[in-house]
Amino acid sequence: MVERARIVTLAAEGVANTEVAQLLGISRPTVIGWRKRYEELGIAGLSDRPRSGRPREIDDDMRLDIVARTLAGPPKRLGVTHWSTRLLADEVGVSNFTIAMIWREYGLKPHRVQTFKFSTDPELVAKIKDVVGLYLNPPERAIVLCIDEKSQIQALERSQPILPIRPGLPERATHDYVRHGTATLFVALEVATGRVTDQVLERHRHQEFLRFLKRVAKAYPRKELHIVLDNYGTHRHPVVRAWLEQHPRIQLHFTPTGASWLNMVEIFFGIITRQAIRRGSFASVKDLVAAIRRFIDAWNERCEPFEWTKEADELIAQTKRQKTSLTRH
Repeated sequence: MVERARIVTLAAEGVANTEVAQLLGISRPTVIGWRKRYEELGIAGLSDRPRSGRPREIDDDMRLDIVARTLAGPPKRLGVTHWSTRLLADEVGVSNFTIAMIWREYGLKPHRVQTFKFSTDPELVAKIKDVVGLYLNPPERAIVLCIDEKSQIQALERSQPILPIRPGLPERATHDYVRHGTATLFVALEVATGRVTDQVLERHRHQEFLRFLKRVAKAYPRKELHIVLDNYGTHRHPVVRAWLEQHPRIQLHFTPTGASWLNMVEIFFGIITRQAIRRGSFASVKDLVAAIRRFIDAWNERCEPFEWTKEADELIAQTKRQKTSLTRH
């Protein structure tokens, strides 16, 4: 309708048909056709004419009713958490293809769900600025490390050998497996280089965490260390605090509660899971540990830093709960 209005407006200003077509990016016959329609019928001529074909079975009211039912969710009597096309079609009395068409039109996807998390940490703003400040403007001559543990890594052995990739066929593995125990991977990621210091232990109590801290301190002797980590209880244990008081060159910086994504070591954990653990088959915990160490040795030879790009203020605006109603009481 906007395009047709522009055609007649430009024509009224005396612009030639060829020039109108060039200005609007359409063909000259289109310009001539709509000018003729306007001359014959006026404004009404710019609307679509009735077209041949099967008349609409779903009027606008029914379409809006289907959308409203979809947004409201299924009634409790059905015992389901969300609509399917067939379930809603039976409820409304139309075909499931009609439901699917309307859902596509309005961008509705009841089968999908996304998760979210709002941090309730009272020191949210201060902690975000602290951690992001370390990433973007680290203290001079200091080393920034991101530390965390990946616990309960299972040594899973597939019941049959993994079938290798073939032309036209992906790698294939059996869905069943045998568990051979678990291990906990402690990692310290050096932000400036991407290099990691690791240790694999059986458990992740404060004793193991302190043991790993001592390993990290030994790997960076006589250096000022700023360590980013989450709020897991072992990280704040009195024994750990007492040791830190004796080593003031090591300072801990905690991410806000419910915001462990601020810790860049989580990126590394995602990479090692996808590339070395998830698709493996391990006959023992020893084999699992060997695979982890092979990956980390190769990683440290080719590693690159993870570059943090977002400013603290931008993150703060995104992590705060937004108002959903302006209703005044």
